Amino acid sequence: MIELRHLRTLLALRETGSLVEAAERVHLTQSALSHQLKDLESRVDSPLFMRKTRPVEFTRAGLRLLALADQILPEVRKAERDLARMAGTEMGRLHMAIECHSCFQWLMPTVDYFRDHWPEVEIDIPSGHHFDPLPALAREQLDLVITADPQPIEGIHYAPLFRYEGLLAVARQHPLASQGFVTPEALADETLITYPVEQSRLDVFSQFLTPANVRPREIRTAELTIMMMQLVASGRGVCALPNWALSEYLERDYVSAVKLGEQGVWSTLYAAVREETLEAPWMQDFLRTAQETSFAVLNGIKPATRDAESVA
Repeated sequence: MIELRHLRTLLALRETGSLVEAAERVHLTQSALSHQLKDLESRVDSPLFMRKTRPVEFTRAGLRLLALADQILPEVRKAERDLARMAGTEMGRLHMAIECHSCFQWLMPTVDYFRDHWPEVEIDIPSGHHFDPLPALAREQLDLVITADPQPIEGIHYAPLFRYEGLLAVARQHPLASQGFVTPEALADETLITYPVEQSRLDVFSQFLTPANVRPREIRTAELTIMMMQLVASGRGVCALPNWALSEYLERDYVSAVKLGEQGVWSTLYAAVREETLEAPWMQDFLRTAQETSFAVLNGIKPATRDAESVA
C-alpha cells in the first residue's frame, strides 16, 4: 500500500513547505507529484495535508506517515550502505579540493557523517595546494573537486549538487539597500570585495559585470567571509555571495542583500569526480550525502536539474 517513494515525497513536502519546491526536490513535475500524493491519499483513504497552505499543514494521517518516514528511511539508507560496503572489494580514497570559499558550512557536516559510515575510506582535504584542482583531479592527485566552474576535461564527470542565487551584500545604510535589484552599472562606482580567485571564476563578473562591460571602481580581496561582512557592514565596499552564505548575517540584520539584476544570477555547484570512480559505492554515497546535507543546512538553494555528465 505504501511505497518508499511516497515517504520520500512526504519528507520533501515537509522540508520545502510547498508542492512546487517538493517536486523539484524529488525531480518530478508538479503535476506528477500531485498525482502521486492523490494516489497515496486514495490508498490510505484520508487526506494527508491541507491544500493552499504555506507552509504545508499536515493532517493526522499525514503526520503519522511522516513519523513512519522518519523511522523507516534512515534504516533503508543504512541497509543500502551496508550492502554497498559488502559488495566492495577494495578500500577507497577521497582526497578533495574546494573551489568555494564558503562551502565549509555544509561540507564539514557531510564529511563528518560520511567518515562515521565509511571508516575504511581515507579522507583528506589538502590545504595550501598550488595547482589547479580540476587538472589535478584528472591526474589522480585528487579524487573530488567542489566547483561552480566546470571545465570540459576528458574523463571528468560533474555531478550537480544544488543551484544557488548570488546576492549583493551592502551595508544597511547603503543607498542600494532599498532597491529591489541592482544593475551592473550601479556597481561602477563601488568597491567590490571578492575572494582572492580569478575574476573569470566569480559569478558576479562572468554572469553580471563582464557581459555588460562594467568594472567596479575598485576591487578588494578578503580570504574569509566574516572579514568581507565586516568590511561591507562598515561601508567600505559591497560583495556578491551565495544566498546561503549570507543567510546568517541577514538574520542578524548585520548587512542587507539585493538581487543581481531583475532576474537574479543563479549558478550550480558541482562535485567533479573521475568517471572511473563515479560508480564506486562509497563515492555514490558521498554524493548523495552531500546533496541531502546541503538541503538540510542551507537556506535558499534549489535542486539542480541539469545532468552535467559532460560539459561542452
